Amino acid sequence: MTAELHTLTGAYAVDAVPAEEAAAFERHLRGCPACGQEVRELRETAARLGRALATAPPPRLREATLKRVAHTRQWPPSIARRSGVVKTRVALWGAAAAAVGALVFGLVTTNTDPARPQPTGVDAVLAAPDASTVKSAERGTTTVVTSRSQGKIVVLAGELPPLAAGKAYQVWLIGASGVHSAGLLAPDGPHRTHPVLTDLPDGIDRVGITAEPAGGSPAPTVPAVVMVDLA
Repeated sequence: MTAELHTLTGAYAVDAVPAEEAAAFERHLRGCPACGQEVRELRETAARLGRALATAPPPRLREATLKRVAHTRQWPPSIARRSGVVKTRVALWGAAAAAVGALVFGLVTTNTDPARPQPTGVDAVLAAPDASTVKSAERGTTTVVTSRSQGKIVVLAGELPPLAAGKAYQVWLIGASGVHSAGLLAPDGPHRTHPVLTDLPDGIDRVGITAEPAGGSPAPTVPAVVMVDLA
């Protein structure tokens, strides 16, 4: 049963687990730091995607809805009783359906509006149709998201081993074209780092993280603490 519970992290992160299974998974989380970390990261990714795709309705939607409401019956229609049978007019339902239709039309128009601001930066990579995610639990939890259409790569690391004074974690993109620095991992609290966003060169098939001098190095000077195989 425990092995099956490990597979529920994604569904649990987006509240898609039935109550009975959710209760069992929550008991499992209390004794499984790896699943807890994965749930936190998946929820963060879901929140980023939500922010990337969210859009505020235009003022015209509110105005159109209020106009429709002004002509919509607010109280039940009169009731006629014949031979003990109650007959209710359906005009109210038609008007209500029209109001809902206007609202839905406005939302659809908003969601397909080409003028809507598009996601940028990390959000654009996470929201890309071809976004590919690879996770590694080697010495912490490292998540790598790539998008060839965006030409970008995002690296997010958590629970890495503590660093000695004067050291910093540096991210490397490794492939047929050589080893490229993607920058330093800046701390974001005691157990995680800010995501690193950089260009994705052709042929990159691995991501490595090494402990380098605080200012970074032009090339890795020590073996990788984490190595993520993108293939």
